[in-house]
Amino acid sequence: MFGLIGHLTNLEHAQSVADRMGYPEYAEQGLDFWCMAPPQVVDEIKVRSITGQVIEGRYVESCFLPEMLSQNRFKAATRKVINAMAHAQKHDIDITALGGFTSIIFENFNLDQIRDIRNVSLDFRRFTTGNTHTAYIIARQIELTAPQMDIDLERASILVCGATGDIGSGVCRWLAHHFPGIDLILVARNQQRLQEFQQELGTGRVLPLTAGLPLADVIVWVASMPQGVEINPAELKNPCLIIDGGYPKNLSTQIQHPGVRVLNGGMVEHSLDIDWKIMSMLNLDVPERQLFACFAEAMLLEFEGWHTNFSWGRNQITIEKMAQIGAASVKHGFRPLLA
Repeated sequence: MFGLIGHLTNLEHAQSVADRMGYPEYAEQGLDFWCMAPPQVVDEIKVRSITGQVIEGRYVESCFLPEMLSQNRFKAATRKVINAMAHAQKHDIDITALGGFTSIIFENFNLDQIRDIRNVSLDFRRFTTGNTHTAYIIARQIELTAPQMDIDLERASILVCGATGDIGSGVCRWLAHHFPGIDLILVARNQQRLQEFQQELGTGRVLPLTAGLPLADVIVWVASMPQGVEINPAELKNPCLIIDGGYPKNLSTQIQHPGVRVLNGGMVEHSLDIDWKIMSMLNLDVPERQLFACFAEAMLLEFEGWHTNFSWGRNQITIEKMAQIGAASVKHGFRPLLA
């Protein structure tokens, strides 16, 4: 049994789908109510791989909303994640993916210091962030799309914004290994961590975001947008490929310019048979054929019987593990989203 812990994009979205999730009493409630609402299993899932293998899972709605972070309700946000994990474990789910902001909250607030939740002692081996599969899919999106735009990855400049994060560091390692001739531009908020990562990587150059953007043939965005920062598409290269690996994904609406192509990063398309209702509520263009790569990781771990925290902690993604989860991804019918 696999599990998916997710959340909705904002309060308005949560209110609009509460009835369809089976909780009509939530539809008229404000943020204070959602801060107190408990996690719920809102969907039973059945997945058939292209191999014919069938697995079952459950979707746990954490009732976390991004407004909890923007309004400094950090205790509520952390409580949401921990309670959702405990809820998944109580339902005997073998491996559960932390989707969207839930993995970010878990890592940034060091929630691995908390193990006992009411009558549940969390077994962190039952959980995965899904970041390894996400990093692999983003790397493959670059590899498959750049040549279509006449961008030569052997000589390209690739800017990774969020280079020291878990996903960003994995993407950097993959690119540096497979394309040793690239000009890798590393951007992150924490300059000390950035310098240490550059030394570990043995390549790349550290630049401010504003200086690096006009130089980049490919921009990989796996960080939150700093306040007051806007990307002027007229100042970007032509052509320029942007991989929007953030959540929610909004760069495609902000950046519309000839020669600039924006892809929803860390997304897969598939031809699997998936019986569920929740994806129709998560604002995807083609919900029956698209999926977050982090959620797909939980499915892959269940398919392969790898019931372990395959993706865990910060800056722990290796090229070998990306290749391992990538092979399983291809085997079971997932492909990088390229449209």
